[in-house]
Amino acid sequence: MKKIPVIVVLGLLLGGCQGATSDAGGTPPPSAPANKGTVKLAINPWVGYEANAAVIEHLLETKLGYTVETKNLKEEISWQGFETGEVDAIVENWGHDDLKKTYITEKKVAVDAGPTGNTGTIGWYVPQWMADQYPDITDWNNLNKYADLFKTSESGGKGQFLAGDPSFVTNDEALIANLKLNYKVVFSGSEAAIIKAAQQANAQKKPLLFYFYEPQWLFAKEKYARVKLPEYKAGCDADPKKVACDYPDYVLDKVVSKKFADTGGAAYELVKNFKWTNDDQNLVSDYITNQGLSAEKAAEKWVAEHEATWKPWIPAGS
Repeated sequence: MKKIPVIVVLGLLLGGCQGATSDAGGTPPPSAPANKGTVKLAINPWVGYEANAAVIEHLLETKLGYTVETKNLKEEISWQGFETGEVDAIVENWGHDDLKKTYITEKKVAVDAGPTGNTGTIGWYVPQWMADQYPDITDWNNLNKYADLFKTSESGGKGQFLAGDPSFVTNDEALIANLKLNYKVVFSGSEAAIIKAAQQANAQKKPLLFYFYEPQWLFAKEKYARVKLPEYKAGCDADPKKVACDYPDYVLDKVVSKKFADTGGAAYELVKNFKWTNDDQNLVSDYITNQGLSAEKAAEKWVAEHEATWKPWIPAGS
């Protein structure tokens, strides 16, 4: 993962969970809870994360009376925000043991807020039609045999391996080098770009070898085959430059600033309690990506239809 420069911090830090009364001195009705302060959520650049954040934001504002500030940040910058005060919560973290060591263990400015309930999978994929036409292409040992199929104007005479945003969790350049594969990593630049390329590869029967991950709504819409890399074993990815194994499965979790954990009151409790499934996330992601809903409207729709799921996240007495 590339190093990203620190962003200048703006805005006020979250206030404590302070109650408020209406002008008449009474307690506001549940539909209009008193404002309790501001929560700063990082938004990392993929729609699954956006789905998590949208639902949490909706509940914080409509059920608990907080104001939510969302900040579009790359993963590493989000962690830097724990130290600067720019970020209260990351609501979908993929591993990052190095950042946990720095910000949780050493600097003690962040704490683990528990799993999201999602299982994350990263891997290499080809369209299903390619696996049908070339049955052995899903074994990495055979990829060099097919390298010419994947050549593009950007791959310098080698097969193209299409990656996403350079800030995503990725071992692909090391894997290609250490497995001696005749491929070059080309970054699409975003989740949206890699999805578009995958869809075109299916529709137009164009060869494509690409990095992708679950949970992701695309896998519910179209078929892709995962390429089998050398089996992941604990520690095989300890040295980023020497990685020669597949990605592990990730127990996705939430991370919050230490100050937010100590003073965030009901807002922190909701973030900590938030836990749903890959299917839940994919549904909200589909609303946003394919059904034309804004993140806010997608969250509102999901919340209206899944009270039994989110009701236990609301802190007692709120």
